[in-house]
Amino acid sequence: MHRSFTKALRPVSLRRTPLPIESARYLTRGSLRSSRCLYKFDNRPSIPPPLVPIGSLWKSPRTPRRSVSTRPLPTRGPVFHFIYRFFAYTGGFILVSGGLIIAFFIYDASTYREDLSYSDIPVSISALEPRRGGPKNLPIAEVLMDDDDCEEMRKQKDKPKLVILGSGWGSVALLKTLNPDDYHITVVSPTNYFLFTPMLPSATVGTLELRSLVEPIRRIVARVRGHFLKAEAEHVEFSEKLLEVSQTDAKGEKKHFYLPYDKLVIGVGSTTNPHGVKGLENCHFLKDIEDARLIRNKILENLEHACLPTTSDAERRRLLSFVVSGGGPTGVEFAAELFDMLNEDLGRSFPKLLRNEISVHVIQSRGHILNTYDEALSKYAEARFAHDQVEVLTNARVKEVRPDKILFSEKNEKGETVEKELEMGFCLWSTGVAQTEFSKRIAEKLEVQNNKHALETDTHLRLSGTPLGTVYAIGDCATVQNNIADHLVHFLRAMAYEKGKDPETMQITFAEWRQVAQRVKKRFPQASDHLRRLDKLFEQYDKDKSGTLDFGELHELLVQIDSKLTSLPATAQRAHQQGQYLGRKLNKIAQAAPGFAANEVDYGDLDEAVYKAFEYHHMGSLAYIGNSAVFDFNGLSFSGGLLAVYLWRSVYFAQSVSFRTRILLAMDWSKRALFGRDLMNF
Repeated sequence: MHRSFTKALRPVSLRRTPLPIESARYLTRGSLRSSRCLYKFDNRPSIPPPLVPIGSLWKSPRTPRRSVSTRPLPTRGPVFHFIYRFFAYTGGFILVSGGLIIAFFIYDASTYREDLSYSDIPVSISALEPRRGGPKNLPIAEVLMDDDDCEEMRKQKDKPKLVILGSGWGSVALLKTLNPDDYHITVVSPTNYFLFTPMLPSATVGTLELRSLVEPIRRIVARVRGHFLKAEAEHVEFSEKLLEVSQTDAKGEKKHFYLPYDKLVIGVGSTTNPHGVKGLENCHFLKDIEDARLIRNKILENLEHACLPTTSDAERRRLLSFVVSGGGPTGVEFAAELFDMLNEDLGRSFPKLLRNEISVHVIQSRGHILNTYDEALSKYAEARFAHDQVEVLTNARVKEVRPDKILFSEKNEKGETVEKELEMGFCLWSTGVAQTEFSKRIAEKLEVQNNKHALETDTHLRLSGTPLGTVYAIGDCATVQNNIADHLVHFLRAMAYEKGKDPETMQITFAEWRQVAQRVKKRFPQASDHLRRLDKLFEQYDKDKSGTLDFGELHELLVQIDSKLTSLPATAQRAHQQGQYLGRKLNKIAQAAPGFAANEVDYGDLDEAVYKAFEYHHMGSLAYIGNSAVFDFNGLSFSGGLLAVYLWRSVYFAQSVSFRTRILLAMDWSKRALFGRDLMNF
């Protein structure tokens, strides 16, 4: 019996093989298991262990007798597992949350200081008592008060002085791109914060809080160990490189002084375009955080007045009539945010009668709102507004704004102009941009500045009419010149003189035309799209079919390309790209400066020698239109409901300037979902 059982054992693979109890009479001591099936392994010693009959279980004197059962182990039901996991996860969550809270309080306790933080520091006499000079004999701030605060600041005292005007998108992008050790940086702005302007309409109705859209500019300036002056730029003395700055002191008196510079960056932004309309003092604008606060107070004030028992029906309807003049992204998003607030939160706190008498109107001078977007998106936005009962008046122009009504003209279906009026209790004016007073004063001093809407720059963002490489302009206050034809005239004349020919009679072959086109693309990157098929352009303007272009034919070709180039949009992404471009170029100039100084090179086009011309890349446009959003990304356009709204929020959440503002945005959106908007003014 033992021999037959031994023969039955044969080697198997390393995997375990189930052996039913019913099929075995004898089992090895090592193969007993308290489970439904027994296992044997082939990695045992060659000599089999002692055999034990199942019927009469042999036992070792050292081992107590055990009974073997084939019954399954008791199992616990799904309710027990659910309760077990619930308490396990809950306990883990409580432990982790408690640990994080304790860690936060420990960190918070470390931020308080009991010791005195001040100490004796050296301050230059020139910073406290600056010398006078310049055309107006004003104090010249050659040394600033915090130049000696630390060793790093002292090292920058002798670096080239870079003065940046403004604290908007372009200036902040420039500050974030600059290397900290290359320049002595000073930022001059009447506001000491950066404003996230794309979300400004949300702050007018309480969807977002005002502080969630601003970031202290001093925190951004500190990264590059720069300086900040809360002041306003007045004039620029280009010949002496002096910037005239004014401040209002504690007594309310305006003080003027000079700030010297080696390089000046103008990023003062723009103001709202009045278009010659009368009565704009009766309108609200949306350019700054203070504008958002005033708009919010005015809306809630109208709602409170409409609730009074002494308010007549006609007066109540007028108070609850909200008009937006301008169908661009700002006007459309404000109208959408206003409707959402009135539709979602008004009934919770105000009489429901107010909701029935509220009206929102959008006046647009073009045929569609959002006319710079794809036409399908414009029609979708109009259909959405029609669903929300927001009236859109297209092909209408405002003539005058009065305290209680707005006068405008509108074309009817026959194309006839009809004069109309609309009673209103609130009007937002959002119709394009115009130059600030400082930009106008700069343009008056420079004869080559002929643009009435913005300061003109070349493709390297250098202000036209100023010494080369000293003054730059970025953002809404500037526009890039498209004078391709005028620039190429000088190039062709130089080419003709090199060949000993008369420029007026010179003939350009196709090979030479390719060289001309490459120079145009390098100098004017925005013209690249219009110079893709050089052979077709050459054939089109070779009117005499001579195989060459004369001076007149080439000039006509370039003028035609020049006319097709449009001005860059006055948007945050354009200013941001210009700031990043200028920061990278200034870093390159600082790196090349020692080589220029060693070779005594202090003239010529240094900007073009170290860096390429600015090229704008449009990243797309998006707009919120009331619990839905539209997107236009380089010809790819789409729109949608709440999913598109979350995507719209995600884009702006990612573009926010700091981690602090991202946290505040997330908290504001969560607060709106949980508690609604705060309907109070202050």
